[in-house]
Amino acid sequence: MRRGWTSSRTPSRRHLLANHVLLQAVLPGMRAAKWGRIVNVVSTSVREPIAGLGVSNTIRGAVASWAKTLSRELAPDGITVNNVLPGFTETGRIRSIIADRSAKEGRSEEDIRREMEAAIPARRFASADETGGVIAFLCSPAGAYVNGVSLAVDGGRMASI
Repeated sequence: MRRGWTSSRTPSRRHLLANHVLLQAVLPGMRAAKWGRIVNVVSTSVREPIAGLGVSNTIRGAVASWAKTLSRELAPDGITVNNVLPGFTETGRIRSIIADRSAKEGRSEEDIRREMEAAIPARRFASADETGGVIAFLCSPAGAYVNGVSLAVDGGRMASI
């Protein structure tokens, strides 16, 4: 086995296995309370794979499938399991992606940003608060009957239904 595959930095450990370990820690309490909310923040790559990110696309898809399975198994205990699929969000990570592309392509960060925003029907990046608001809804009493979904928060960028 290659050395990198056992690293705690591998995508499978950071995403899929970490989620499973966290679930094992909280599930007994949720079952005892007959109530719980599990929301995975994944990526739009669950529905539309991103070119050049084969391993990441695969792991994120596995998280979504795992969540769908759990949603059916845990629903009788009053526990919902959903995924939020954020698109481009105004964070340090998106700024880093823009800076890297700018350096690689020899274009201004402003041009890269405008190009990325133009691909979004809303013509802007999401704020972290907007994504957080969707997560809060899924965790609220109003979201109690939403279970097993992968909800895109992407300003309409994805072409899939």
